[in-house]
Amino acid sequence: MIIPEKIPKDKLFDETVLDNESLWTTNFVHDPAIIKDGNWYYVFSTDAQFGQTDKAGIQIRKSQDLMNWQWVGRALDDVPKDAEEWTGAKGLWAPEIVKYGNTYYMYYAASQFGKTQSFIGVATSDTIEGPYTDLGEVFKSRQDEEGPNAIDANICFDKDEEPWMVYGSFFGGLYVNKINQETGKLLKYGRGKLIAKRHESVERAIEGPYIVYNPEFDYYYLFVSYDSLFSDYNIRVARSKSIEGPYLDFHDNDMTNTTLPPNDVGLKLLGGYKFNAGDGWVAPGHNSVLKDNDDYYVCHHVRAEKNKRWHYLHIRKIIWTKDGWPLISPERFAGEQDVTVNMADSIGEWELIRVDKNENEQNHALKLKIQDDNHENYWIDLSDNYVTLVMKNKEVTGVISECWDWEKEQKSYVFMGKDLYGTVYLAKKIG
Repeated sequence: MIIPEKIPKDKLFDETVLDNESLWTTNFVHDPAIIKDGNWYYVFSTDAQFGQTDKAGIQIRKSQDLMNWQWVGRALDDVPKDAEEWTGAKGLWAPEIVKYGNTYYMYYAASQFGKTQSFIGVATSDTIEGPYTDLGEVFKSRQDEEGPNAIDANICFDKDEEPWMVYGSFFGGLYVNKINQETGKLLKYGRGKLIAKRHESVERAIEGPYIVYNPEFDYYYLFVSYDSLFSDYNIRVARSKSIEGPYLDFHDNDMTNTTLPPNDVGLKLLGGYKFNAGDGWVAPGHNSVLKDNDDYYVCHHVRAEKNKRWHYLHIRKIIWTKDGWPLISPERFAGEQDVTVNMADSIGEWELIRVDKNENEQNHALKLKIQDDNHENYWIDLSDNYVTLVMKNKEVTGVISECWDWEKEQKSYVFMGKDLYGTVYLAKKIG
């Protein structure tokens, strides 16, 4: 249920919080990993902040509603010795947090920007908030050696509840290998199997892998981030019947295909965007996915358009198309539930964003008037909030749902859909 008084107001570029971690809330979150533990949601994230030297140890936050976040602390006191000696890293990146039995396992990465002398390690704790004890190396990579860059670990579970680690960044692509949950380390040490890679013409820019299994469609979904985390990051997805791939996009292109134009591979779900009432956001990416009962959420960082040095945590709801593809809400989660939308309420002025696979910096919204007389732009009701939006010679099928309009601070509706060619469209009702 959307309760306006429980929704925090955006306060961007607030330098008064710099010296007080208890006030950070969604500020300075980068590469977030999300997990639910009891009645709390936790996010672990990279050692990154604006305006000061980053403190090492992996940031931890928690929330009971996915909107209001409070600072917990850091999982570790510093970069573990073996990781620091191998990489020279002064901070830790891209954590992952999972639970095997009664023990929490936190995976971390150590590296330096643009280098492949990298290290994935793991630490454990009996409580999710720590303290964590380092267990050392899971996998490491050597500078300029052909193969994966050992960062960005995600632990994914197959349909038999067996854990696997998917990891990698730029350079050699993304790989998956099986984990021994008795140790938290690889069952068989090695790089594993290549499942995604991009061409040198785009600097092989693919990273932040996250795999989730959806039993309704019996597919594994590989979420990845393309391009530069500073400017044009964007989230793509592909799926497979096997956790080891091949992962195919909407057009059945393999995610390892480097012969096609680089932006033609992977279904683009979300990039930089702007509704007319605000400045918008840029570079959403490095996401994790939370499955909470029957609901799915994407958790990612994003940058403010006016000053890209500030990065924030966003949580958005995922809906699934009838043909088994995830779509991401254009508005952040604000407590909305799945309720039947009265189609009469969906008639009026909307803003529509075409998620352009080739324009990743910021897609701008266009105004669209939806009418109820099957004239020009209108809905075809398919039941259960599934609709087809008819626009002249184009049809886009997806879902209408309630939302909180964060730009105007009021309740509204959003639409998420894709056309027959695999292009995603996102829209918000404005009047």
